[in-house]
Amino acid sequence: MVVGGSGVDTVVRVDSLPVPLADAIGVGPIREWPGQTGGNVALGCQALGLNVKFLDFIGDDWTGGQVREHLAKGGVDFEGLISPAGTRRAVNLVEKTGRRMSFYDARDPEDLRMPREFYLPHLRRARRVHVSLTNFTRFLLDDIIELGIPVSTDLHDWDGVNAYHREFAYRADLVFLSAAGARERIAPVMREILREGRAQAVVATAGAGGSYLLTREGSRTPRPIPATVPPAPVVDSNGAGDAYVSAFLYGQLDGRDLDDCARLGAVAGAYACTVEGSSSPITSEALLSGV
Repeated sequence: MVVGGSGVDTVVRVDSLPVPLADAIGVGPIREWPGQTGGNVALGCQALGLNVKFLDFIGDDWTGGQVREHLAKGGVDFEGLISPAGTRRAVNLVEKTGRRMSFYDARDPEDLRMPREFYLPHLRRARRVHVSLTNFTRFLLDDIIELGIPVSTDLHDWDGVNAYHREFAYRADLVFLSAAGARERIAPVMREILREGRAQAVVATAGAGGSYLLTREGSRTPRPIPATVPPAPVVDSNGAGDAYVSAFLYGQLDGRDLDDCARLGAVAGAYACTVEGSSSPITSEALLSGV
């Protein structure tokens, strides 16, 4: 089950980042891609053959309609509550190499809460829950943990300092994050998550640099997992981390060891860079043939 994190990305292709300061710059076709982190993980897991339940708040607006339609086409069983603030949005500037810069509009009210009577019946049927880094999902963690359901989260570019992320970091049993946030401090941040939290494993993704895996029972030094060479030209790195998470979770639910799960994640992340947005998640056949 996936909770939170749906929305619509507006993708603007530019020659390079940062963009030059000017009143107007000509760009190629501007595209809208429904998904965002929670939607992408749900779609990615569903494409790999997992049965996914996805719960979230979404706006009663045209962007919310895009999200619902896209999830339905991908076979995701989505149930949404109406957010008074509307559907989350992001504008992503993507350069020719696929590198991106994202402007994220979370827009959820601070007091937004998902009713227990809405989510508890779904939690009780879940094998695993992945919670997105949206504020309301932190209030589900008590029930998830009390029910004994394994829970994962993605901290994205957490620097190891921002207090917003800390509860997610310390209360999930599987934690993903991007090495770009903490940079040279990523190893100490990974060790802190294991020391202060309940995680059994922490995974830091580093794009073309591969990823790093640190487990509670093992060395204090994160072990490197090589990146996979993309099977086609890179067009968009947006969603690569979500694809990595989807494939890693697929591997775990299939009973594979963590190193093998990370290798599956590398294959899926590389593949995601070769397609636009969340248009075509990798299938289990393509994933397993790429390991």
